[in-house]
Amino acid sequence: MRIFVLLFSLLTLLQATRISEVANVVGVRDNQIIGYSLVVGLKKTGDGTTSKFTLQSIANMLKAMNIDMNPVDIKSKNVAAVVVTAKFAPFARQGDALDVTVSSIGDAKSLEGGTLLMTPLKGVDGKIYALAQGPISIGGKNEKGAGSESHPTVGLVYGGGLVEREINQDMVHLQNATLSLKASNFSNAVAIQNAINNKYRSSIATAIDPRTINLQLPATKTMVEFLAEVQNLDIDYAQDQKIIINERTGTIVAGVDVEVKPVVVTQGEMTVKILSQNSVSKPAGSVAMDKSLVIGLNENEVYTEKGTTTVANIARSLRKMGASPKEMISIFQAMKSAGAISVDLEVI
Repeated sequence: MRIFVLLFSLLTLLQATRISEVANVVGVRDNQIIGYSLVVGLKKTGDGTTSKFTLQSIANMLKAMNIDMNPVDIKSKNVAAVVVTAKFAPFARQGDALDVTVSSIGDAKSLEGGTLLMTPLKGVDGKIYALAQGPISIGGKNEKGAGSESHPTVGLVYGGGLVEREINQDMVHLQNATLSLKASNFSNAVAIQNAINNKYRSSIATAIDPRTINLQLPATKTMVEFLAEVQNLDIDYAQDQKIIINERTGTIVAGVDVEVKPVVVTQGEMTVKILSQNSVSKPAGSVAMDKSLVIGLNENEVYTEKGTTTVANIARSLRKMGASPKEMISIFQAMKSAGAISVDLEVI
């Protein structure tokens, strides 16, 4: 199994970042809408007779067209029952088009070549906000040149949804707004507060907690103008250190300067020794990798030097020793448990 070690700088440093990249305007967001419908025109890849709800839906549709049909008499496999979902963008207006996702809920084998029938899409309040209809796209070609086989029962109708009802959001008469940080951080909340107050030379921004900043509209601005200017302001953004491990792929993401304190960890036949002396001893027969890293005589030990030991160079050494992703993950988890690594470790 190959292992990929990605070393990024995720240090607690101040970086120039626009407010729009780290904070959202409360109330300005997407909304989820959902509906149920039928896909027709399939090549005998639709739901079978065991999907009773599909047969009942076909009978109901035909009855609405003045065709009375008993569900038990329907034998077609060219129809599939589906759930249709979409994101309703903020400030969407009547007639705006949106993409919809179509997912089979019966035993259909594929939705390829099908057409979605008119589908009302509702919000959590039960009101219809959009209508969707159109041909379904399953996807392009895979690496072997064949049709997409990964999710043949899920497809998209590009631009197949049309907005019918708008969500009223009155920005003209607003006198106050709220920013919400994407990640809680006291320093960043204060930095946003100070940047806005310095820009307008007035105390119009107040950080009320590590994630929320209240804003008061200046007398000379409209709310749209004000928020546009606020979102484009630069702040000194503090990014916390973190180690991220993906157990499935063996990917390790860490800051290049995340230091590891003195510790000894043994995993299988490998031992990692982080020493406390100022210079690392080099056993006879060992191989020096750089000023602070040495691979032991039997290539099953890594000796490191205090003050220069980081997750980055340990990962590099372990990789050269042939450590598997599982072994490397276990070593870093053990270091975290022993207190040798002080930053957060997140396993995904």
